[in-house]
Amino acid sequence: MAFRRRTKSYPLFSQEFVIHNHADIGFCLVLCVLIGLMFEVTAKTAFLFILPQYNVSVPTADGETVHYHYGPKDLVTVLFYIFITIILHAVVQEYILDKISKRLHLSKVKHSKFNESGQLVVFHLSSVIWCFYVVVTEGYLTNPRSLWEDYPHVYLPFQVKFFYLCQLAYWLHALPELYFQKVRKEEIPRQLQYICLYLVHIAGAYLLNLSRLGLVLLLLQYSAEFLFHTARLCYFADENNEKLFNAWAAAFGVTRLSILTLAVLAIGFGLARVENQAFDPEKGNFNTLLCRLCMLLLVCAAQAWLMWRFIHSQLRHWREHWSEQSAKRRVPAAPRLAARLIKRESGECRVRVGRGGRGPPQGPEPGLPLPRPTSSQAPGSSARARA
Repeated sequence: MAFRRRTKSYPLFSQEFVIHNHADIGFCLVLCVLIGLMFEVTAKTAFLFILPQYNVSVPTADGETVHYHYGPKDLVTVLFYIFITIILHAVVQEYILDKISKRLHLSKVKHSKFNESGQLVVFHLSSVIWCFYVVVTEGYLTNPRSLWEDYPHVYLPFQVKFFYLCQLAYWLHALPELYFQKVRKEEIPRQLQYICLYLVHIAGAYLLNLSRLGLVLLLLQYSAEFLFHTARLCYFADENNEKLFNAWAAAFGVTRLSILTLAVLAIGFGLARVENQAFDPEKGNFNTLLCRLCMLLLVCAAQAWLMWRFIHSQLRHWREHWSEQSAKRRVPAAPRLAARLIKRESGECRVRVGRGGRGPPQGPEPGLPLPRPTSSQAPGSSARARA
């Protein structure tokens, strides 16, 4: 199974070989795990990679339901889904983005940003749909108090835990993809910033048993990011299409305000009223004043940093826009001035010819260069140069 059409062969296990065949290597590893399910000896080990671990039967009013909690074996499951994500990344790149970018004829800088936004549009759209489904089915939107009631939320439904494992797998796979996709050195710091931000927040919500609050905040964040990258793709397709950026700008501010409000409401007020406020990592309880302050500080600092970057980029965009508009207004002045000078010089020439009794002025002989006007003949030449 080949994801890329190669016209050149590389030495086995060389750097270029790994870069061009990383999706095929990942597919082979995934296939080995799936083959392990077929044999009784390796089936138990293969299930560690595929299914979430640490299942517990929790009694309910209707009987018993299976819930999950986290542990070290989750790293094995996350590793397996990292390879799955690498394969899906290559499929989207090969069969969708590369075909579109060939038609658009983008530059190298725009091509890199187009691939980044294309991948994130697919991821954010699928995550928004999945996250919205989980939030609605679990009743977190209809009952906001469930975000902090009965804390700690140690036991998770299957779809909640599987969602978090896939989220961690995606953002962890983005780190080696910087190498596989040969991202430019100028773009690496910016991409590392938002990858680390997502990893810290998602892993923090998962490990601190704030999975319910994390789901709602991710739904808001991914919705705004999906709108931004969609607007970016539309801009690459048509540079005059900037309407979606205005919609994203409004959604960005609303999202920042909503995330801050929910975080303060759930962590600052909701968890502060929960009876059990003892620090007990074995039971998954981190509801202390110091932990709550650290959580709020992390969320508020991240939102303030994102808002500052947004305001800075908007101000820079507006400055560039007004400078372009003012340049366009000054450009037509030079041709008009040049046309007036040409008319004036042609009129003076006709007057001199008429006084001398000669015929109409003849053009230069074939093959001879046209005479250049001096500074005294063309007083507007310096103005044209400045324009």
